[in-house]
Amino acid sequence: MGLDQSIEAEFRDRVGLLLPGHQQELVSRVARVARGPVILVLMSGGPIDVSFAKNDPKISAILWVGYPGQAGGTAIADVIFGTTNPGGRLPMTWYPQNYLAKVPMTNMDMRPNPATGYPGRTYRFYKGPVVFPFGHGLSYTRFTHSLAIAPKQVSVPFATLQAFTNSTVSTSKAVRVSHANCDAMEVGFHVDVKNEGSMDGTNTLLVFSKPPPGKWSATKQLVSFHKTYVPAGSKQRVKVGVHVCKHLSVVDEFGIRRIPMGEHELQIGDLKHSISVQTQEEIKH
Repeated sequence: MGLDQSIEAEFRDRVGLLLPGHQQELVSRVARVARGPVILVLMSGGPIDVSFAKNDPKISAILWVGYPGQAGGTAIADVIFGTTNPGGRLPMTWYPQNYLAKVPMTNMDMRPNPATGYPGRTYRFYKGPVVFPFGHGLSYTRFTHSLAIAPKQVSVPFATLQAFTNSTVSTSKAVRVSHANCDAMEVGFHVDVKNEGSMDGTNTLLVFSKPPPGKWSATKQLVSFHKTYVPAGSKQRVKVGVHVCKHLSVVDEFGIRRIPMGEHELQIGDLKHSISVQTQEEIKH
C-alpha cells in the first residue's frame, strides 16, 4: 500500500495523512480473513497515519520502504523472509490524522502556542500523540547499550579575559558561544553496543541532548548518530563525540546561541547520562 506522485510531489500539497482510496479497507479485510501473518508494506515519501494497522492484532509487522529503486523488490523480500536484518530509523515523526486540523499551512512556527492550541512541529517541539515517533525502528535481534567511558563534568573556557568580563554567566547561567573558546571542546563517550540475539545486525545509535531545567526549552535535540554492524552474540565499542559549543548550546528568544550552565541530560541509545557544564572560573571557586 502507500502513496504516489499524484498525492505527494513538488507543487502538490497533501490533504490528509490517511491511506487514499479504499486501501485501509482492503488491508483490514485481508487481515481479517488471512490464516497466516500479514505484513503491511508501505511505499511513500512522507508519513501515513496507519493507526488502524498498528492496532490490528492480525497485522504482524509494518515495513516502510520509502520509494524503492530497481533493487527495491529484492530488498523488501530479503527483509520479509529474514535474509537481511533491518536497521533503519524513521527520519520524521508520523503524526495522527487529527494533527492536521491544528496545523495550518500558513503557520510555520516550530514551537507550540498553548494560547491558540497550535501543537508545534517536529519531534523537538510537538509533544502530542504520534503514530510512530522520530527515530523509531525495529530489528530481528536485540541490542543493549552500556557506557564504558562517560565524563560527568566539562568546563567552558572563555575566549578572552574581556569575554569573561562581558559575560552574563552570573545572571543568566549561560555563556554566549561567541564568548567561549570552542577549540577542543568535544567530549568523548565510549558506548558498548551488544547484540543479544541470534542474528547479525546493524544498530543505529541515536544521541540526544537536553538542556538543564529552567528558562530553557525542555526539548531534546538529536546531536549525533552512529550505525554499527554487530555480529550475533558479540559487542562493538562506539566512540561518540559531543561538542559542547555545537551540541549543548541553545538559541534564546533573541536569537543568541548560548551554552547553559548546569546538568545537561544526554540520551545515548536506551541510556541516560548527566553531564555538568560549568565555566573554569566556577570550578576554581
